[in-house]
Amino acid sequence: MSPKNRREFLKSSAMGALGIALLGRYGMTACAQTGAATKAGIGLQLYTIRDAMNKDVAGTLQKVADIGYQHLELAGYDNGQFYGHSPSEFKSMVSDLGMKIISSHSGVEVKGVDTSNVEAMAEAHAELGVEYCVQPWLVEERRVSADSYRQFVAELNTIGEVMKSYGIRFAYHNHDFEFHKVEGLTPFTDIFLPESDPSLLTFELDNYWVKRAGFDPIEVMKQFPGRFELWHIKDMEASEDQFFAPVGEGIINYKEIWKFKELAGMKYFFVEQDATRDGQAMQAIETSFNNLKQII
Repeated sequence: MSPKNRREFLKSSAMGALGIALLGRYGMTACAQTGAATKAGIGLQLYTIRDAMNKDVAGTLQKVADIGYQHLELAGYDNGQFYGHSPSEFKSMVSDLGMKIISSHSGVEVKGVDTSNVEAMAEAHAELGVEYCVQPWLVEERRVSADSYRQFVAELNTIGEVMKSYGIRFAYHNHDFEFHKVEGLTPFTDIFLPESDPSLLTFELDNYWVKRAGFDPIEVMKQFPGRFELWHIKDMEASEDQFFAPVGEGIINYKEIWKFKELAGMKYFFVEQDATRDGQAMQAIETSFNNLKQII
């Protein structure tokens, strides 16, 4: 799936259209969480099986549990509900299957100096019991200059402060566009990481998109140790279009990447495959699960 199509899927979450003038700007900071231990459990980003989740939430969750996944990352928040269920209902559905909800992809706006909508989202996620909320996207019209990126990162810090007050860690998930040069700068490594406050914002490193942008995930981890508490694990075909592949079936060397999990500060990781060639997403996540057990 192209980033454009992913954007359309996530529009209902009102991602990226943030418009606050921040009171202060955070300077470059060093990360203090190197050596963090990875917590047990293979996770799944439910966006991978979004079609099945739209048709049958309970039945799909059962299949995920049967494969052996223990941790979940959601992509189905809307107006206080998760996949059409209240926070308590959805939490019970998952916990009854022996799984745990770790994080949720859910974009949020800051409207002027008003953070009430951020607080509403934080309340719902606090009731759900997540450890992380993740901003998964930045709209294209805000990628026009170094200043537009800087303003967005300042807004992420503000959202992170609100989330922190609810006991939730805020994170940003990268694609490849954050690595495209703007005014001579690489936004991800020159703006996002240096100008975000590590106490308010961590990052979900999507290894596939880093690789697709022509960068080495390991080198990014070395440059900013401890800043990547979440990982997305997806693989890449050895094809001209660099299409998505089940973990272990592509060209990304996760055995090598895995050696740097502590340096990165990684605590949780989630299998994600944006699309499949044959439309068999459930089969793909089972392949990824079985291969990943061997890799780690």
